[in-house]
Amino acid sequence: MRADRLISIMILLQNNAKITTKELASELEVSDRTILRDMDALSLSGIPVVADRGKTGGWRLMDHFQSQLSGLKLEDMKALFILPSEKMLEDLGVPISGLDIRQKLLASLPSATKAEGRYYLEKIYIDTDTWKSSKERNKTLLIVQQALWEDKKLNIMYQKANGDCSSRVVCPLGLVLKGSAWYLVALNENDKYRNFRLSRIVQTEFVHEGFTRPEHFNLSEYWKQSKLSFAESLPSLKVEILAEPSIISRMTFTDKFVEKVAADAQLNDRMVPVTLNFNTEQEAVAYVLSFGGAMKLVQPEYLIERVIQQAKSVIEMYDTDQPK
Repeated sequence: MRADRLISIMILLQNNAKITTKELASELEVSDRTILRDMDALSLSGIPVVADRGKTGGWRLMDHFQSQLSGLKLEDMKALFILPSEKMLEDLGVPISGLDIRQKLLASLPSATKAEGRYYLEKIYIDTDTWKSSKERNKTLLIVQQALWEDKKLNIMYQKANGDCSSRVVCPLGLVLKGSAWYLVALNENDKYRNFRLSRIVQTEFVHEGFTRPEHFNLSEYWKQSKLSFAESLPSLKVEILAEPSIISRMTFTDKFVEKVAADAQLNDRMVPVTLNFNTEQEAVAYVLSFGGAMKLVQPEYLIERVIQQAKSVIEMYDTDQPK
């Protein structure tokens, strides 16, 4: 609806010093011509919108104008009531006072919707911590965060999954919490976007040199696309196994590898057919062996020999340790 779009334009103008017609059209998914007509409508209604021309031009509100319009509806307020986890706030050095914040949000609701907002207040709790959390403060995260706020470069020593370490200078663009792990999104020395898992940054220090943040970089959109590209690039190995019913609950606890369990898995005492999915053959072999005789590999057949060989290696290792 046009009324909703005009409100959205007002909010965008209030939150941005200046914004172009193309940026507004892209954000609201309409044509440039539609935005121009909307600007005429706002101007005719008494909203002091100004168009600055030139390369650095764009739409802005006159300096003296400040609207009390928030555009927040009850559904928007509900989203705000779902606060970040306490672990995330603690990692970022933000004082934990979630209840106070939500009470303030509740107080800002119109009286007509306040009762429904209160009903929603304590319905959701988000916990991104691991089951066994560490009390140690993540110093790396605090250093990265400071460089991020100040647009300062960082010199990091990064350890790859294979253990190799390398030093590199990066321009920090954003922090992302994925599950319980923090990632740094940054530009490398070749101006390429890269993701660095903070737990693999073994050393970091400030480079007393600033950088210019890419003008149109959007952290959330970049991360969504990066995650999708990463998932599509992962190799996939489908494995068929037979499992004893007693281990099904353990296998499905995290759903990490389980793709499909036979529908009658909990209703019989036979070996249950299960389909698993792995990224590597070694990962599949190690997983099958970890369940001992409670799991039998069926497909692919060529992996059965590898399971047998690794099982023999384990037996031989312990046989040599036994006194003769």
